[in-house]
Amino acid sequence: MMRIQPSAGPLTSLDSALAALLDGIAPIAPTSVPVDEALGRIAAEMLPLAQAQPAGDTAAMDGWACGSLDLVGGSAYSPLPLMVPPVWVDTGDAMPEGRDCVLHADLVDCSGPMARAVAEAAPGQGVRRAGEDLAAGRPVVLPGQRISAADLLVARKAGLSELAVRAPRIRVIDVAAASGETFSTLLVAESAKASGVPMVAIEATARDVASIAATLDRAACDLIILIGGTGDGRADATAEALARSGMLIAHRIAVRPGGTTAVGGLGDVPVVALPGSPDQAFGALLAVVWPVLDRLSGRSERRPIVLPLVRKIASSVGLTEIVLLRRERDAWTPLAVGEFSLDAMRLADAWLSIPSGSEGYAAGTPVGAFPLRANESPPE
Repeated sequence: MMRIQPSAGPLTSLDSALAALLDGIAPIAPTSVPVDEALGRIAAEMLPLAQAQPAGDTAAMDGWACGSLDLVGGSAYSPLPLMVPPVWVDTGDAMPEGRDCVLHADLVDCSGPMARAVAEAAPGQGVRRAGEDLAAGRPVVLPGQRISAADLLVARKAGLSELAVRAPRIRVIDVAAASGETFSTLLVAESAKASGVPMVAIEATARDVASIAATLDRAACDLIILIGGTGDGRADATAEALARSGMLIAHRIAVRPGGTTAVGGLGDVPVVALPGSPDQAFGALLAVVWPVLDRLSGRSERRPIVLPLVRKIASSVGLTEIVLLRRERDAWTPLAVGEFSLDAMRLADAWLSIPSGSEGYAAGTPVGAFPLRANESPPE
């Protein structure tokens, strides 16, 4: 990782802090998890489907499997005797040999000694052709994307019991635990789990330099997140502990909220120290932690949803400001800029960052915002 000379003077820009923190970080190795546990995880590369889905022609409906040529001329006014008997099939059944269509039950009269058709059908009618769902060679899952319920359907149809994922292991160290303020720690851990990163271990430490430094080690984790102790209070010792341990890359980043965030590295394990206040921690989580988790999990670049602003957003030059937005009638309504209330945090649908060199955006300006909820995605 690159190093930025710590300074008590000017703030470190968000871009510089991220570049230093992400330097040398690569996606972690894939692991296999049971299909039933893969929903929401970030998919890794897998061997493509060896066999098309479905493997052969199957019935797309319940009814009578027939040969289309045997039905030519059949109608309600002139029922056509079927020289080749129809075969009843249920949806999903393999098509019987010599049959290439399926008729509804009431279109074949089987009351007499010989079945009679009262309608014609084109080849393939009522049939799902081999490979119609997925051709051989197609990926089971899309690497870098969150695994959806439809992905699990594909995997089960292909007979797979496991899927390859990248799930970074996170250690969350609660520096604020001694004061009883654990809200931000739980917010960070639960936000990570909701984003497809289930491997979160939470532990607490005292607020002094020696205790914090002793807690920092690289045991079985891919990312260390400390919560609390990054400000100017008498008991705020997190950044000092990182500095004394030789881990500190930068402290005090030009981002709001989250300006007292510190970043560092323990060998090749990135370290992010977030402020203890929930709104400050949340802002830094979006601006600093998400890019690290995306890199570790091999996640594809997040795609923003571009919509016009309902009203103007004003921003301070020199700071990257995080904005919370609510989607209303295909437009973004700003809820909070730089300072977040708990109500804004729970009502927000998306967020965006205003670059440090910008004074904001006028009303009606199309802006790209990133969804905060997993079930929202930009249009294709």
